[in-house]
Amino acid sequence: MFRFVILVLICCAISVSAGLSKKRSASHSGEYGGTGGTRFSHSLNQLDGSITALKIWADSSSIKGLQVKYGKEWSDLVGSSSGDLQTIELRPGEAITHVSGKADSYIRKLKFLTNLGRRFTCGADTGTSFTALPVFPRAVLSYFSGRSGAIIDAISFHWNVKRDSEN
Repeated sequence: MFRFVILVLICCAISVSAGLSKKRSASHSGEYGGTGGTRFSHSLNQLDGSITALKIWADSSSIKGLQVKYGKEWSDLVGSSSGDLQTIELRPGEAITHVSGKADSYIRKLKFLTNLGRRFTCGADTGTSFTALPVFPRAVLSYFSGRSGAIIDAISFHWNVKRDSEN
Protein backbone atom coordinates (compact mmCIF):
# COMPACT_ATOMS: atom_id res chain seq x y z
CA MET A 1 0.00 0.00 0.00
CA PHE A 2 2.84 2.38 0.89
CA ARG A 3 4.45 1.86 -2.56
CA PHE A 4 1.10 2.61 -4.23
CA VAL A 5 0.77 5.91 -2.31
CA ILE A 6 4.34 6.91 -3.23
CA LEU A 7 3.67 6.07 -6.89
CA VAL A 8 0.48 8.17 -6.90
CA LEU A 9 2.33 11.10 -5.29
CA ILE A 10 5.13 10.91 -7.88
CA CYS A 11 2.58 10.84 -10.74
CA CYS A 12 0.77 13.84 -9.26
CA ALA A 13 4.04 15.75 -8.87
CA ILE A 14 4.97 15.07 -12.49
CA SER A 15 1.52 16.21 -13.69
CA VAL A 16 1.69 19.42 -11.65
CA SER A 17 5.23 20.26 -12.78
CA ALA A 18 4.28 19.62 -16.43
CA GLY A 19 1.35 22.02 -16.07
CA LEU A 20 3.55 24.68 -14.47
CA SER A 21 6.12 24.46 -17.25
CA LYS A 22 3.61 25.53 -19.91
CA LYS A 23 4.34 29.00 -21.17
CA ARG A 24 1.61 31.56 -20.75
CA SER A 25 0.65 33.48 -23.84
CA ALA A 26 -2.63 35.30 -23.09
CA SER A 27 -3.31 38.57 -21.26
CA HIS A 28 -5.88 41.34 -21.22
CA SER A 29 -5.89 45.12 -20.85
CA GLY A 30 -8.76 47.12 -19.39
CA GLU A 31 -11.58 47.63 -18.71
CA TYR A 32 -11.46 51.26 -19.85
CA GLY A 33 -14.50 53.55 -19.70
CA GLY A 34 -17.63 53.63 -17.56
CA THR A 35 -20.03 51.26 -15.87
CA GLY A 36 -23.12 51.73 -18.07
CA GLY A 37 -24.46 49.37 -20.69
CA THR A 38 -24.68 45.61 -20.88
CA ARG A 39 -21.67 43.28 -20.91
CA PHE A 40 -20.47 41.85 -24.23
CA SER A 41 -17.64 39.48 -25.08
CA HIS A 42 -16.24 38.20 -28.35
CA SER A 43 -14.46 35.32 -26.62
CA LEU A 44 -16.31 32.78 -28.77
CA ASN A 45 -15.93 34.82 -31.96
CA GLN A 46 -12.15 34.46 -31.81
CA LEU A 47 -12.65 30.75 -32.58
CA ASP A 48 -13.59 31.84 -36.13
CA GLY A 49 -10.04 33.13 -36.65
CA SER A 50 -7.83 36.15 -36.20
CA ILE A 51 -9.19 39.69 -36.43
CA THR A 52 -9.27 40.58 -40.12
CA ALA A 53 -11.40 43.75 -40.15
CA LEU A 54 -13.16 46.26 -37.90
CA LYS A 55 -16.19 48.47 -38.38
CA ILE A 56 -16.30 51.39 -35.97
CA TRP A 57 -19.08 53.95 -35.78
CA ALA A 58 -18.12 57.27 -34.16
CA ASP A 59 -19.17 60.89 -34.01
CA SER A 60 -17.57 64.04 -32.64
CA SER A 61 -18.08 62.92 -29.03
CA SER A 62 -17.66 59.13 -28.74
CA ILE A 63 -17.35 55.64 -30.18
CA LYS A 64 -20.92 54.57 -30.92
CA GLY A 65 -20.55 51.03 -32.25
CA LEU A 66 -18.13 48.21 -32.96
CA GLN A 67 -18.30 45.16 -35.19
CA VAL A 68 -15.32 42.85 -35.70
CA LYS A 69 -14.54 40.33 -38.42
CA TYR A 70 -12.88 37.20 -37.05
CA GLY A 71 -11.53 35.16 -39.95
CA LYS A 72 -14.41 35.41 -42.44
CA GLU A 73 -17.24 35.90 -39.91
CA TRP A 74 -18.55 39.22 -38.57
CA SER A 75 -19.47 39.52 -34.90
CA ASP A 76 -22.75 41.03 -33.84
CA LEU A 77 -22.74 44.82 -33.68
CA VAL A 78 -22.23 46.14 -30.14
CA GLY A 79 -23.39 49.68 -29.43
CA SER A 80 -25.18 51.33 -32.34
CA SER A 81 -24.66 52.12 -36.00
CA SER A 82 -25.14 55.86 -35.51
CA GLY A 83 -22.34 58.23 -36.44
CA ASP A 84 -19.77 57.92 -39.19
CA LEU A 85 -18.63 54.44 -40.18
CA GLN A 86 -14.93 53.69 -40.49
CA THR A 87 -14.00 50.26 -41.87
CA ILE A 88 -10.50 48.95 -41.20
CA GLU A 89 -9.36 46.03 -43.35
CA LEU A 90 -6.23 44.26 -42.15
CA ARG A 91 -3.82 42.90 -44.73
CA PRO A 92 -2.80 39.20 -44.81
CA GLY A 93 -0.38 38.62 -41.92
CA GLU A 94 -1.31 41.94 -40.30
CA ALA A 95 -2.48 42.10 -36.69
CA ILE A 96 -3.21 44.77 -34.07
CA THR A 97 -0.34 45.04 -31.59
CA HIS A 98 -1.20 48.18 -29.62
CA VAL A 99 -4.39 50.08 -28.79
CA SER A 100 -4.66 53.46 -27.14
CA GLY A 101 -7.52 55.83 -26.71
CA LYS A 102 -9.48 58.17 -24.49
CA ALA A 103 -12.34 57.41 -22.16
CA ASP A 104 -14.36 58.73 -19.25
CA SER A 105 -17.87 57.43 -18.59
CA TYR A 106 -17.71 55.91 -22.10
CA ILE A 107 -15.18 55.34 -24.87
CA ARG A 108 -14.32 58.55 -26.67
CA LYS A 109 -11.44 57.59 -28.97
CA LEU A 110 -9.62 54.48 -30.21
CA LYS A 111 -6.23 54.31 -31.94
CA PHE A 112 -4.93 51.03 -33.36
CA LEU A 113 -1.34 50.20 -34.36
CA THR A 114 -0.52 47.09 -36.39
CA ASN A 115 2.58 44.94 -36.75
CA LEU A 116 3.00 46.46 -40.23
CA GLY A 117 3.19 49.97 -38.76
CA ARG A 118 -0.22 51.10 -39.96
CA ARG A 119 -2.27 53.35 -37.65
CA PHE A 120 -6.03 53.87 -37.50
CA THR A 121 -7.78 56.48 -35.37
CA CYS A 122 -11.47 57.16 -34.75
CA GLY A 123 -13.52 59.14 -32.27
CA ALA A 124 -13.10 62.33 -30.24
CA ASP A 125 -9.90 63.74 -28.75
CA THR A 126 -11.30 64.21 -25.24
CA GLY A 127 -11.24 62.20 -22.01
CA THR A 128 -8.52 60.43 -20.05
CA SER A 129 -5.86 58.69 -22.12
CA PHE A 130 -5.22 54.94 -21.85
CA THR A 131 -2.77 52.55 -23.48
CA ALA A 132 -3.41 48.83 -23.92
CA LEU A 133 -0.48 46.53 -24.63
CA PRO A 134 -0.01 42.76 -24.46
CA VAL A 135 2.08 41.33 -21.64
CA PHE A 136 3.79 38.65 -23.72
CA PRO A 137 6.14 39.13 -26.71
CA ARG A 138 4.60 38.49 -30.15
CA ALA A 139 1.07 38.70 -28.74
CA VAL A 140 -1.60 40.42 -30.84
CA LEU A 141 -5.18 41.53 -30.26
CA SER A 142 -7.29 38.40 -30.12
CA TYR A 143 -10.74 39.72 -29.17
CA PHE A 144 -12.75 42.49 -27.49
CA SER A 145 -15.06 42.59 -24.49
CA GLY A 146 -16.73 45.42 -22.62
CA ARG A 147 -20.06 47.13 -22.00
CA SER A 148 -22.40 48.75 -24.50
CA GLY A 149 -25.85 50.22 -24.91
CA ALA A 150 -26.44 53.00 -27.43
CA ILE A 151 -22.66 53.61 -27.32
CA ILE A 152 -19.53 51.72 -26.27
CA ASP A 153 -19.50 52.38 -22.53
CA ALA A 154 -16.37 50.36 -21.72
CA ILE A 155 -13.87 48.16 -23.52
CA SER A 156 -11.21 45.54 -22.76
CA PHE A 157 -8.60 44.12 -25.12
CA HIS A 158 -7.60 40.46 -25.02
CA TRP A 159 -4.18 39.46 -26.34
CA ASN A 160 -2.70 36.13 -27.35
CA VAL A 161 0.46 34.98 -29.08
CA LYS A 162 -0.29 34.58 -32.76
CA ARG A 163 0.10 31.00 -33.97
CA ASP A 164 2.23 30.47 -37.09
CA SER A 165 -0.77 28.93 -38.89
CA GLU A 166 -2.79 32.16 -38.57
CA ASN A 167 -2.75 34.89 -41.26
